[in-house]
Amino acid sequence: MSNLIVLVLGSGGREHALVRGLAADPTVAQIHVAPGNPGCEDLATNHEIDPLDSQAVVELAREVEASFVLIGPEAPLAAGISDALRQAGIPVFGPSKAAAQLESSKSFAKRVMEKAGVPTAGYVDCKSPEDVGVALEKFGAPYVVKHDGLEAGKGVLVTNDLEEAIKHATKADEVVIEEYLEGPEVSLFFVTDGQTALPMMPAQDFKRLLNDDRGPNTGGMGAYTPLPWLDDDFVDQVQREVADPVLAAMRDAGMPFVGLLYVGLAVTKDGPKVIEFNARFGDPETQVLIATLVTPLGQLLYSAATGKLAEFGRMIFEGAAVCVVVAAEGYPVAPKKGGHLDLPADTETAHVIHAGTARDPEGDIIANGGRVLTVVGLGKDVPAARNAAYNQLTEIEYADAIWRTDIASDKKLSGAASNRPV
Repeated sequence: MSNLIVLVLGSGGREHALVRGLAADPTVAQIHVAPGNPGCEDLATNHEIDPLDSQAVVELAREVEASFVLIGPEAPLAAGISDALRQAGIPVFGPSKAAAQLESSKSFAKRVMEKAGVPTAGYVDCKSPEDVGVALEKFGAPYVVKHDGLEAGKGVLVTNDLEEAIKHATKADEVVIEEYLEGPEVSLFFVTDGQTALPMMPAQDFKRLLNDDRGPNTGGMGAYTPLPWLDDDFVDQVQREVADPVLAAMRDAGMPFVGLLYVGLAVTKDGPKVIEFNARFGDPETQVLIATLVTPLGQLLYSAATGKLAEFGRMIFEGAAVCVVVAAEGYPVAPKKGGHLDLPADTETAHVIHAGTARDPEGDIIANGGRVLTVVGLGKDVPAARNAAYNQLTEIEYADAIWRTDIASDKKLSGAASNRPV
């Protein structure tokens, strides 16, 4: 398991964070990223190919002699890129197109949870305006409306406004209407080879654009780990009641899930209940989890990709991390692109992750997306990590920057949820 060559698919903050984690593993000899971003350049080789082009991905994996391919975003998974790689005999960390339906179809995920007996919100699968009306009346406010397919974290609406809920439902052919789960949100990741599942540390992200969990839903404006307010047996309970039964149900259905099972949970008065699944590392939680991971990342993911995770011990994490997303003015509706960035050097306690960045013709780094950067702070505990992150953020020169100032603040450390309706 030495001299690993890893090909990472994707171009965002999650991929830059994963590249950093892989680079810290002494058994990883080479890292290639397709297409990558400017932040990856010092640690990996970027390749300008489309990660949705299965032929190009397979050819690149063969060319660089990849030990395994790590698929970052959801779109290549939903497109079946992992299937093409496996057919070519190349190990992949990422589920098949069929198994990735746990993320790409909300209704599919609900049916799997029903079969597995997983605690989750009541729901109605709606395919007509009449269905929507009945379901919204059944559950009442706050209304939870989820578009069935992938929408980069922006297909979910939680609101007290009935008209807004109905309008959101009309934007998709199929939607899932759910009961609202009262309680703070937690993200818990499981690395799995389809049989064995190893949990990471719980993290919490902040979906709303503005302070005090106000404004529109986003892909995530910040995150922190660990969560000092969680019960000690939380991780074991979620593994026992959610991860293991779901993985068994997927095996029984003939679509074993290999990769990263992201479990989004609400900690209700009746215990943790599943809000959603993702089929890949979540962004921005990945930025804080990888920053605190001591276990060699390349060895871990290679073991999962090759069906040998049972031989791997429990993951080890150290300290705390807080990350703050720096977005572009106008995000999430119409982010302003092209703004120039002047970034500080990384330190032992803080570093900058590139997400929506590119280089202009002169080679300078510019904003090229909605979530442009993530600033990660490290410390012995969450308050120290928070201070490190916000101190580093003040060193960034970017005229169009917007960010939240309350990520992991004292009032958030009691477990305040990040999906509250406006």
